[in-house]
Amino acid sequence: MVTQIEIKGFDDFVKYTETIDDNGPPVLFYFSGSKLPDGNSWCPDCVVAEPMVKAFVNELNKNIIFVYVSVGDREYWKDRACPFRTDSRSKLLVIPTIIKWKGVQRLEGSQCGQRDLLQMLFEDDD
Repeated sequence: MVTQIEIKGFDDFVKYTETIDDNGPPVLFYFSGSKLPDGNSWCPDCVVAEPMVKAFVNELNKNIIFVYVSVGDREYWKDRACPFRTDSRSKLLVIPTIIKWKGVQRLEGSQCGQRDLLQMLFEDDD
């Protein structure tokens, strides 16, 4: 069963990472731009990828934790000093990005909307 969690901002991301059980189910983080009043992200690539990612996660029959992380507004994200870009736990270059916690696997940008790549990332533990 997939557990889905939603986090907003870097401080909450850090707090959550400190609670991850290394012996628990795999944790995957999906980083996206924050939502506008219309419910869509300000990030066009995130808007394209999100329906595919959500549909894929909802179909999974695995014991994983899927964490949606809002990186903030466009101005905050575009700042080169944005902690999501500089912190060793995330090291983001683009959004959307999906990372497997404590692993090197990640999907970036348009890769997030490709079902075959999602399948490889999520089923790597089998």
